[in-house]
Amino acid sequence: MNTLSPPSSRGARLPLVAAGAVAFTIVSWASAFPFIRIGLQGLAPLQLAAARFATAAVLVIAWLAWRRPNIPAKGDALRFLVCGLLGIALYNALLNTGEQTVSAGAASFIVNTLPIFTALLAAIFLRERFNRWGWLGSLVSLAGIAVIAHGQPGGLVLGSGSTLILGAALCSASYFVLQRRLIPVYGALPCAAYTLLAGALLLTPWLPGALVSLGGGASRDTALAVLVLGVFPAALGYATWTFALGYFGAARAANFLYLTPAVATVLSMALTGERPGIETVCGGLLAIAGVIFVALRGRT
Repeated sequence: MNTLSPPSSRGARLPLVAAGAVAFTIVSWASAFPFIRIGLQGLAPLQLAAARFATAAVLVIAWLAWRRPNIPAKGDALRFLVCGLLGIALYNALLNTGEQTVSAGAASFIVNTLPIFTALLAAIFLRERFNRWGWLGSLVSLAGIAVIAHGQPGGLVLGSGSTLILGAALCSASYFVLQRRLIPVYGALPCAAYTLLAGALLLTPWLPGALVSLGGGASRDTALAVLVLGVFPAALGYATWTFALGYFGAARAANFLYLTPAVATVLSMALTGERPGIETVCGGLLAIAGVIFVALRGRT
């Protein structure tokens, strides 16, 4: 038996494919922040969310019909509905409303602190260990958010854009914690698909208004933003992220996501002409430093 046979071309290409999947995911998710700003020029926040996830739902339904994953049990269906409420409907309602006044780059830095909230909620509800270094990293990250908010309209006053986006991060973290017990049963991609469908369903009351606006006076840029948001960050981004998780593992793959705010800021400069202020840059670096600190030292 020849034990020195060269690797197959497929095996040799796999690392490149995985790296490409990571890059596609980061760019897709980062693009959501500037395209939300563009979409809000022609649609109200909840209308934009409804149109975005109605678009994504078409792709998800096609995937479910093709793959035919296990149908959720009655109790789990309710959990998926709550996941859709937290991770899709409320998250996007708060994020979109917040981005009416907060720049796309600043919003991306604030949202990227959600691993902090995930770790805190997991410590409370799942009894995962969270040590004093974790608390220190959380304080550093929150200090960074305060610096970012100082440079945005309303600061950190309750109801300001920054606090709404912070609430969006908390909703997303709650969804991640709730979903953890569903993933071993159904798999990561089916869980994302069922959650997206639940969120799209909850947003349907605002879909008619979105369709009227899109068919009436909304610009081509608004329509393009809806299409991009629905196809890339909402649908394809989750598919490529799941592939990357399978190749790199959760811990290693998560490290790549620290690049998302930087990519979002660059895309915002290119697509909307936004220029990050000194508070966004300094606060963003501080916030990400806190997140990295928690990831490396915060849990035992």
